[in-house]
Order: sequence, then C-alpha cells, then structure tokens
Amino acid sequence: MNYSNALGAEFREVRETARNGEPARVVQGTRTYATDVEDLWDALTNPSRIPRWFLPVEGDLKPGGRFQLEGNAAGEILQCDPPETLDVTWEYGEHLSWVTVRLEPDGNGTRLTLEHITLKDEEAEAHWKKFGPGATGVGWDLSFFGLALHLDSGGDTIDQEANEAWMASESGKNFIRGCAEAWGEAHIASGEAPEIARSMAQQTAGFYTGA
Repeated sequence: MNYSNALGAEFREVRETARNGEPARVVQGTRTYATDVEDLWDALTNPSRIPRWFLPVEGDLKPGGRFQLEGNAAGEILQCDPPETLDVTWEYGEHLSWVTVRLEPDGNGTRLTLEHITLKDEEAEAHWKKFGPGATGVGWDLSFFGLALHLDSGGDTIDQEANEAWMASESGKNFIRGCAEAWGEAHIASGEAPEIARSMAQQTAGFYTGA
C-alpha cells in the first residue's frame, strides 16, 4: 500500500441545520476518487467488499433493512438509489445520528460527498464543546483514506497491521493533526471564534494520536 499521498477530505464544511424539526449540525466532507461511479458505489455498498477497506458488515442490506458494522455503529437503511444516493441512520450506543452519501461524476473520477448530521442535544453538545467537528470529521477522513488505498490498489484488502503501524508513525500522526487542523479551519469558516475552534482541533488531534 502506498501511504506517500495520504490525503483527507478535499473539502470540509460545518453548518447548522434542522432534523425532524430539531436543531442539528452537519459535518460534511467531500473527496474525488480516480474511479467511475459504479466502482465507487460498489466499494461503498457491497458487503463482501466493505471489509477490505472499512469494517465487516452484516444485516438486511436494502431500504428499510438494518446493518451492523463490527465493533462500531448500527443503523437503518433509509434510502438506497444506486449508484448515487445512500442515507442511513448511525446508531452508536444510545446516540442516534444520520449519514448521507452522494456520488457524482467529476472529470475522470467520482466525487463523494458525505454528511454526518447530529442533533444538538445535551450529550452531543458536551462532546462538541470539547472536540468540535473534528471528532466526527477526522474519523471520516481516515475512512476516506482507507477507501483511497483500497481503490488505488485495484480493490485489494488493506493490510491492517501495516495501516496501524503507519497511523502510529510520525507520518500518520501528522496526517491526523493536519486533518484536525483542517476541520478547525472549516469550523472557523462557519462562524466559530478562531481560538475556540483551534483549541477543539488540538483536543481532537490529541485524542486520535494519544498525545
């Protein structure tokens, strides 16, 4: 696997919205991959392929069905319109949020836009005030990167030991710090005070790197 061109989301945005009539926040990441829409859709939705770059998944993988990612979130598939639109609930512990994915052609590649929508409830607000958007955003950046490794290798399974070793290396930690800083800048662009946003970004980087 080639780690030399590690890139996070090419575009990041943080904004407020409403979900089911309640105040909510959106953390959005966009990245373009050098493959066609059908191949990217298959990488994102094929249960035999998802574990090659993300996590093993099981469930009734169709609209109205439920999924379970091994050791991670579960949820309901709200909308699935190949090869462009996927909406799911994201249930981690007792916390409910929503993830939407949109694919569209972009030159010779495909643009992926992911939104993670979280209600501004008491639990979420406590987490937000400490870490800001990077807590969610950096996690998705790492997933975007794993997907890139998978696609660039022609669909191979990521070597998890090599991937973990890279993440623990100074190069990997710098990647994580860079992602956290970029989310901090997106947070500032949304209207947050620079000193608050950058403090949150530092907290997030420290959480992911153990520093």
